[in-house]
Amino acid sequence: MPTSAVDPRQFKSFAEFYPYYLGEHSNRTCRRLHVVGSFMVLCIVTASIASGAASGLLLALLTGYGFAWVGHFVFEKNRPATFIRPLYSFMGDWVMFKDVLTGRIPF
Repeated sequence: MPTSAVDPRQFKSFAEFYPYYLGEHSNRTCRRLHVVGSFMVLCIVTASIASGAASGLLLALLTGYGFAWVGHFVFEKNRPATFIRPLYSFMGDWVMFKDVLTGRIPF
């Protein structure tokens, strides 16, 4: 599995990290899986809040990361930055989701 020559721990801010994050999502299928997973997370969290079922939050977590990790390991052929920079990666997921919805990044 190829690895990037860039160490994600070197970034001092999310603004520095995000271009790296996008580079780790250059495969369109990987990006699409992230977007679908993020959308499903929003649906599951909304349903969990509406029903008062806290167990849905675990399902949301598994769904979001499940879709993302399949994208990385099967299509992108890289290791998710979540393992090294979990907060920046989580933030990157949602910024990329917004960027896809607004047309800044192709779906």
